[in-house]
Amino acid sequence: MGVIKKKTATRGTEGGVKFVCDVCSADITSTVRIRCAHQVCHEYDLCVPCFSSGESTHGHDPATHPYSVIEQHSIPIYTEDWGADEELLLLEGAETYGLGSWADIADHIGGYRTKDEVAQHYIETYVESSLFPLPERASPNDRSLLDAISRDEFQARKKRRIEERKEATKTAPIATPKQKPSASVPACHEVAGYMPGRMEFETEYANEAEEAVQHMQFDPGDGINSRTGELEPEMELKMSVMDIYNSRLTARAERKKVIFQHNLLEYRKNAALDKKRTKEERDLLNKAKPFGRMMNRQDFEDFCHGLIYEHNLRQAIAQLQDWRLMKLSDLKSGEKYEAEKQQRLQKAQTASQIDRLAVARLSKPMPPVDTPTAAAMLTAPELPIRLQVNGARATLPGKALMNGHGQANGTLTPQSDKTRYVVQPLANVQPLKFESENALDLQLLTMEEQQLCSTLRIYPKPYLVMKEHLMKEAMKSGGNMKRKAARDICKIDLNKCGRIFDFFVHSGWIGKA
Repeated sequence: MGVIKKKTATRGTEGGVKFVCDVCSADITSTVRIRCAHQVCHEYDLCVPCFSSGESTHGHDPATHPYSVIEQHSIPIYTEDWGADEELLLLEGAETYGLGSWADIADHIGGYRTKDEVAQHYIETYVESSLFPLPERASPNDRSLLDAISRDEFQARKKRRIEERKEATKTAPIATPKQKPSASVPACHEVAGYMPGRMEFETEYANEAEEAVQHMQFDPGDGINSRTGELEPEMELKMSVMDIYNSRLTARAERKKVIFQHNLLEYRKNAALDKKRTKEERDLLNKAKPFGRMMNRQDFEDFCHGLIYEHNLRQAIAQLQDWRLMKLSDLKSGEKYEAEKQQRLQKAQTASQIDRLAVARLSKPMPPVDTPTAAAMLTAPELPIRLQVNGARATLPGKALMNGHGQANGTLTPQSDKTRYVVQPLANVQPLKFESENALDLQLLTMEEQQLCSTLRIYPKPYLVMKEHLMKEAMKSGGNMKRKAARDICKIDLNKCGRIFDFFVHSGWIGKA
């Protein structure tokens, strides 16, 4: 087969029908080709070199098969800028793809022909011709264009046109891909339940109106009594039902007309406009919506703009009257009064919120005081020191009471003298001075912790987070922890982490593992 119908991926490119040699596969579209005329070889094409050397394939016998020499029909016959080959491809594409499929026909023609150009040429040359369906120069004896434009000149023009459009296609921006048309389903539109392909809704006005007439039948000759010539009661009932059904269809069509005229299907656009309006304006326009049924779109928009303008004027008049009561005589004083009024309202709102929090706090019941029982006081490892009389401790006569730890009640468990932990400063690290803006949660730290954070330049909040994680991890291993585990948890400078670990060990919060 020597014919290739090349369908390009993008519109408006060279495309068209391509001819290749069946022996060497060379492109012979723009040159002279030899076609076998034997019935065995269907569309068998050869280039001139292969034909002159006697090459053949697929059962072609160059010695016995007849052939024909086909030249390029690139000559004008109907218009100055369309050749005979393009006219043939136009008719062939119209027959293949159907009239109206101009994009597919333009791809079939090739030569960077656009769909608009192809459609315009077909309408002007064939449809608007006085010899319709034939063009004006359909006569074989009409050689006016051939005499005016030579073959070489026409081919040179065609080549220039193709090169120019090819360069324009390279520099043109990338075209957006063709979007799939919206299907006639409710999910393809902004308004749920609307089917744009059919311009209908899933639930129409008087949606059950068809149920009354779905089983109704009208046969020829029914309805008129043959003896009296009057309409039968059954037919009168049917006609009444049909009148009711038609009235409901009319009401349904009127409501659709209002929806389409006022662009109510553009839900997102209308919602964006409503967000820009104040609450008073939205309430006013909602009350005016019933008037839209008796106005067209432009009149209704003018009516709504007039209502909003009147509303704004009333607000401005009320504001001026308020200024007059406050003895304000110029706009500058009025603007200052409005600004201070807003500040007072904000302060009042803040104060009301604080009052609500205070009331809620006072309304909560006080937690009960957890007082230790007498048994707990007796069995505690450390009991308060007994009252002293004249510098001596008062003791009960007889044997001293024991507290279960081998010690008499009233004596403290011996403890080692706890020294104050001194944080060693780090090299090239300036101590941090806590101020109001960087001292958040500072009140949650002890004095030693504050000194630690100041020396290590750690803010209170990150320190509290590290402290919580270290405590939780130490509790998992019985209160002990390795220094390496603390470094993995803190993920800060090694020296700073070491100081924090030593401080926790010194404070007795964790133990070295």
